[in-house]
Amino acid sequence: MILTLFIAFFSLIALMIIHEFGHFIIAKKFGVQVEEFGIGYPPRIFGKKFGQTLYSVNMIPLGAFVKIYGEEGGVDDLKSFSNLAMWKRMLIVLGGVIAFWIAAIIIFSVLFGIGATVPIGDQDIEGAGKINVIITTIQKDSPAEVAGLKAGDIVLGLKNGGMNVVVNKVSDFQNFIKSYAGAPVTILINRQGQSLGIDIIPRISPPVGQGAVGVGLERIANIIEKVPWYQAPIKGIAFTWEVTIKSLQGIGDVISNLFHGKGVPSGAELAGPIGITIFLANAASYGPGFFLYFIGSISVLVAIFNLFPIPALDGGKLVFLMIEKIMKKPVPVKWEQIITVIFFCLLIAMSLFVTVRFDIPRVIDFWKAGL
Repeated sequence: MILTLFIAFFSLIALMIIHEFGHFIIAKKFGVQVEEFGIGYPPRIFGKKFGQTLYSVNMIPLGAFVKIYGEEGGVDDLKSFSNLAMWKRMLIVLGGVIAFWIAAIIIFSVLFGIGATVPIGDQDIEGAGKINVIITTIQKDSPAEVAGLKAGDIVLGLKNGGMNVVVNKVSDFQNFIKSYAGAPVTILINRQGQSLGIDIIPRISPPVGQGAVGVGLERIANIIEKVPWYQAPIKGIAFTWEVTIKSLQGIGDVISNLFHGKGVPSGAELAGPIGITIFLANAASYGPGFFLYFIGSISVLVAIFNLFPIPALDGGKLVFLMIEKIMKKPVPVKWEQIITVIFFCLLIAMSLFVTVRFDIPRVIDFWKAGL
């Protein structure tokens, strides 16, 4: 459990480093002096200067930063950010967001090279990929163990006399078993490519914490089918576009519901950095395919979020640049700094609220599940 948390946490840090590297590499390309590229936030642990840039490792491991000469304005120097043409400054600001999308494309391309099976709920993804309900656990001394069911068996259907049902959802299995508790039932399964029928009698009064049959079930979908290596990058680009569109639609639904006083839509969950780390740690338990799928999706979501026209985000910086373009002069440095600090504090306050209200209960549940 601790290992998966560390993997999840440092994966998020890696995304933040990639984001800042996007700003860094484009600034360097345009000849702008980058004063510091830091991993973590000060106080500084150590640093080494190469050329004009100090590369540092800092004590607070919550992301990364890049300090670009003249980014705050008021510097008339050939190597300063403020002395560049407007389109070049906009590209530097967009560099972090572009880096997120490039990271997502690479991750999804890798996934199309290996394939990815993703656990989903009964309400999710009816037509995407091949969907199966699999047995994940077998309770000791349960009817399932006695009958010979095994973890990894794919449940195809259920039979009782003339009554047959195809199992596409966990609820299909649960409802059928509940209806025929105490009666003979045949569970049709696929075990390593072989179709079998397992006869079983579901318990009427199972022990506490166990079901009538004594199995754990998971609904999974082959969201990303394995393709030849030369097709993987094309598939990765197309899938990143698809995830971006779906993410925009989801964010639009959330914003629309909030404006109409409906609250957060059903199925949507608010999460801060800690909550996202917990989600990633849970994703890791389903294997590297689902973990990478989740990381790629987060990369797209954070890219979109950074484009919001909010000061303290890349989108806010773009707004200031557009105002400068329209007004033919930059926003006064002092005003830009004050506005940015105010919105930064609001974002921190919102993050703290989400952490206390939603993330801490997730941490407690995750910790209990690992005990």
